[in-house]
Amino acid sequence: MAILNIVKEGDSVLRGKCREVTEITPRIITLLDDMAETLHDADGCGLAAPQVGVRRRIALVEVEEGDLIELINPVVIEKSGHQEEIEGCLSVPGKWGFTQRPMKVKVKALDRNGNEFTVEGTGLKARALCHEIDHLDGILFIDHAEMVDPKDLDLE
Repeated sequence: MAILNIVKEGDSVLRGKCREVTEITPRIITLLDDMAETLHDADGCGLAAPQVGVRRRIALVEVEEGDLIELINPVVIEKSGHQEEIEGCLSVPGKWGFTQRPMKVKVKALDRNGNEFTVEGTGLKARALCHEIDHLDGILFIDHAEMVDPKDLDLE
């Protein structure tokens, strides 16, 4: 496994629509493993393939330590409620903003073995799922956030 370089705001790979994964190859499995190591090294709660320079519909979410969710070709199939919370992004360091997200989502995806599954998330997990799936369509949280000055936040 390897720690990958996290692409930063301004790199065009973050703004492209990602291609679906049509076959789960050893290369895709290696990407999933490397993304997990990169996510843990960066101490984030989610990471999408374009954030490591790969335009494929792959994302990881881990809001509770040890509960890593690998998502291949994820699609939000249900959403309800409303939340407005502060978000940041590994690809947009030092910027924070309030975003509007659903309070609860249900996502359909494939796992690393090609099996379809669904995952539900509420609160932070719902926000992380939506944030990472947005990345797969070239959308960054700053596109729809009310930005705040980091010095006004207690981020400890």
